[in-house]
Amino acid sequence: MAGLSPMEPGRPLPEEETWVAKLTQNHSSELSIPLALSSNYFMGFFTSTINSNRNKIICILPNAISSSSVSEAASEVTVEPHLCLNRFDPVELSELSKILASSKPSTCISDPIPTKLFKDAFPLVAAPILDIINLSLLNGYVPQDFMVAVIKPSLKKPSLDPDDPLNYRPISNLPFLSKVLEKIVAIQVCEHLNTNALFEEFQSGFREYHSTETALVRVTNDILMASDKNLVSVLVLLDLSAAFDTVDHNVLLERLEHVVGIKGTALGWFKSYLSDRFHFVNVHDKSSSYSRVTCGVPQGSVLGPILFTIYMLPIGKIIRQHGINFHCYADDTQLYLSINPDEPNRLGRLQACLEDIKNWMTLNFLLLNQDKAEALIFGPEIQKMKLFSQSPDLNRITLISENKVRNLGVIFDQDMSFKSQVKQVCRISFFHLRNIAKIRSILSRSDAEKLVHAFITSRLDYCNSFLSTECS
Repeated sequence: MAGLSPMEPGRPLPEEETWVAKLTQNHSSELSIPLALSSNYFMGFFTSTINSNRNKIICILPNAISSSSVSEAASEVTVEPHLCLNRFDPVELSELSKILASSKPSTCISDPIPTKLFKDAFPLVAAPILDIINLSLLNGYVPQDFMVAVIKPSLKKPSLDPDDPLNYRPISNLPFLSKVLEKIVAIQVCEHLNTNALFEEFQSGFREYHSTETALVRVTNDILMASDKNLVSVLVLLDLSAAFDTVDHNVLLERLEHVVGIKGTALGWFKSYLSDRFHFVNVHDKSSSYSRVTCGVPQGSVLGPILFTIYMLPIGKIIRQHGINFHCYADDTQLYLSINPDEPNRLGRLQACLEDIKNWMTLNFLLLNQDKAEALIFGPEIQKMKLFSQSPDLNRITLISENKVRNLGVIFDQDMSFKSQVKQVCRISFFHLRNIAKIRSILSRSDAEKLVHAFITSRLDYCNSFLSTECS
């Protein structure tokens, strides 16, 4: 999707870095899965983790219902009937050809032939493929073969222990044609959301002209402006447990219909898309047994991030009711409040907001991981010490005294100098430059240029706007 930056959280390393790591026998970017972790073991582990999270939510649900002060009106948007998306438009062959040509030639093991071969042969089978796509759009039905995902366990960070299944996230790999169909639907859904101004203004996830960098620039600017006014800013980084995996399908369908105005056969298409889904794990060239998907949106799909963004739409209204600043990127939510430490009940609004967020997430089958949430104070040193001396606690989220925190891939210092970020980038850059130097002799000038440009784009360019802000 447009707007993604190469090094955003959850995104795999650039392809160039992967093969450089292989050539230099450095496997930090692509660790092999231990043989002891079989496909059936992973399938059972991922399933039990989702069930465990759902059970935790169900256990605290009665308390959330009784204590919730969130207005139902905050979850609803009235879309005029003539503005609703009642059906998907069929696509022309030229549009389908363009989407196919721009799609990555990744192949799923469920694909009958390699994607590259399919793309080459597409002109010969264009008519029946176009019929399959358009019949799905017009009839509101997704073919069953399109809804079987192959899960590839992906290590969350190269530094984590590969023997621990907790360190893997389930990435869904879907048949090539299903991703093409999803992309066509995504284009029309995003057009509907943009035309009717239904996107959350401060949600930067998976949107054109938005990225983690644009989100961080806004948050940083607001904090620096507040510091200039001798105010202290409290930044809270919320963490969700397996957010994409616990999305409730019934709640999502209600949100699609009542919040963003998707109705008719278009809504029927999503009902088909979410029902009778299956997935299985494939590791060591062996597949696990199939498991039915009862909740969640697939990580690795085209529509998954968009659907999650729609699912989270009401959270912005809840936060605004408390007068708190915020910015979201997919399931990463940042809250920040600028205050004068000498004022009474300084953090009351933030505490009430966190309580409402926790209750709303529980009611929507999302699990807020308070143990991993972080809070940091920025501003003039004297003002910060005043707030620290009061040892404030925000719904079990304690303000940390460490001088830095990682936020969407960028290290934030308490003095907003970004010195730690610069040191980190330099360290990683020298590491990759040494790897490039090792294989430079076997590369043509053209290939070497591509590799260096890929390195600069993915490593040096990411969030360098912070440095220009600091210098100015």
